Amino acid sequence: MSKIKIFSLGGLDENGKNMYAIEIDKDIFLFDCGLKYASGNMLGIDYIIPDFSYLVKNRKRIKGLFITHGHYENMGATSDLLSVIPNLKVYATKFTKYVLMEMGVNKENIIEIKAHKKINFGHVSIFPISVSHSAPDAVMYVVNTRDGAICYTGDFIFDPSMMGAYDMDLGKIAYIGKLGVLCLLSESVFSENIGHTSPNHKLEEVFKKSIKDAEGRVMFMVLPTHLYTIQEIFDAAVNSHRKVVIMGKRLQNMINFGLNEGYLKVEQDMLGDLTNINDSNSILLICDDKASPYAAMSKIYNGYDKFIKLKPDDTIVFSEPRYDSNEKLLVKLENDLSEVGCEIVNIPSDKTILHHASSEDLMQMIKLMRPKYYMPVKGEYRYMVGNANLANSLGIPKENIILKQNGEVIEFDNGELIDKQEKIKVNDCLIDGKSSDDIGELVIKDREMLSENGIVLISATISKQDKVLLVGPEVTTRGFIYIKDSLDMISEIKKISTTIIERNITPNYVDYNKIKTEIRDELSYYLYGETECKPMIIAVVQEV
Repeated sequence: MSKIKIFSLGGLDENGKNMYAIEIDKDIFLFDCGLKYASGNMLGIDYIIPDFSYLVKNRKRIKGLFITHGHYENMGATSDLLSVIPNLKVYATKFTKYVLMEMGVNKENIIEIKAHKKINFGHVSIFPISVSHSAPDAVMYVVNTRDGAICYTGDFIFDPSMMGAYDMDLGKIAYIGKLGVLCLLSESVFSENIGHTSPNHKLEEVFKKSIKDAEGRVMFMVLPTHLYTIQEIFDAAVNSHRKVVIMGKRLQNMINFGLNEGYLKVEQDMLGDLTNINDSNSILLICDDKASPYAAMSKIYNGYDKFIKLKPDDTIVFSEPRYDSNEKLLVKLENDLSEVGCEIVNIPSDKTILHHASSEDLMQMIKLMRPKYYMPVKGEYRYMVGNANLANSLGIPKENIILKQNGEVIEFDNGELIDKQEKIKVNDCLIDGKSSDDIGELVIKDREMLSENGIVLISATISKQDKVLLVGPEVTTRGFIYIKDSLDMISEIKKISTTIIERNITPNYVDYNKIKTEIRDELSYYLYGETECKPMIIAVVQEV
């Protein structure tokens, strides 16, 4: 018998940043290592990753990281994790391995796996099963223990028409269910959607109509790892007598890999090149990036793209997911494009590009796996509750349905749930630019203050020998007041600062820390009384 712990470092009560840990006796197995892109109010933060502190502390016990599929919500933080645990082994299928390498993960860290090939770790084994998703080679994982199987679904839908690299092995899923599943961790993002996700994820007819109705060029905005959507665009373009031009090296590399490995099937005579960009019957595939949504089209609209110039008869198809946090940005861009004369096409509200399990999919998975315990994961809390209610409606007792937050630990001892109220400390790590270090809350608070109230800089120079004020204090402001219209206030700021500096100068000693503190405190009080604003105040006092 084993002592098993399950907890999440990210992915519960949020969209993205998925990372789940299963501890079996002394061994730790990690599943997914995703990121979450920052919303517009995060003030320069590019993306958010899980807190790896617990993993670094217990690095010697980690047996490996197992990635379900090649989407950034599930594998985008892998390189960040490897920067602190360099020797970690990452297990991934062929397409996921390629995406990881494109993101900078060292090939030597990656162990390529195949669905339905068991991976042994002593008395524990990991068994990947192919599932249907918008990225090829997606898998779910079965962790076989002495007390039964623990299953993590990753992202999935049920669609028998999805074949090849998108196929789902229902037989093996049902077989695992018959052997006995101790706990099933299943995604929750679409739990409130009624019915199956299929066939609402099929968009070929939508794309075909957009191409047929277009008077000029058609531009499709796509995410590079959504190969299923890209294949549908190619299928819709068949017999349209249009050349498809792939824009951007990143997207070109992804499509070339898909063609070489058989993930994509495209007639070669459909593919155009840069000479076809301005043809009225061309189709342009433009790569977008969730880190900076709609940046590619914004660049084209503003005239900064060196190849593409908008024409009034262009049709723009936003064939990528829409997110609430970016709604305002998209609406503004659509208005701008409409002023040029472009035709805007969005995915209909009854269709979806995202391939997540809806209510019937989730219930079908539960029926196939027949778990003793059920743990909703992946998604905001209301979606997790909806997922839990579905499980309860199928007869799983409420006491066997586990709803947790990130860091909260559940424990099984001899196959029985024990609630010890254990919690691992977890935080969001905020990443800005190329730095792999957490930016931290203090930096964000400083940026909030700067964005709301601006900055006031007080600079002065003191004689090192004579201990007298030589220059200043000078006042510089940004984003707070216009100096020429506020001369009286500037004079008072100088007067207050001079008084503070002079009273902290003695013949033998200048208390620079006290000068800076008092300037900040007294000016904050004065400026709030005059303007009801709280700008950031920085005092720079030097000696020469």
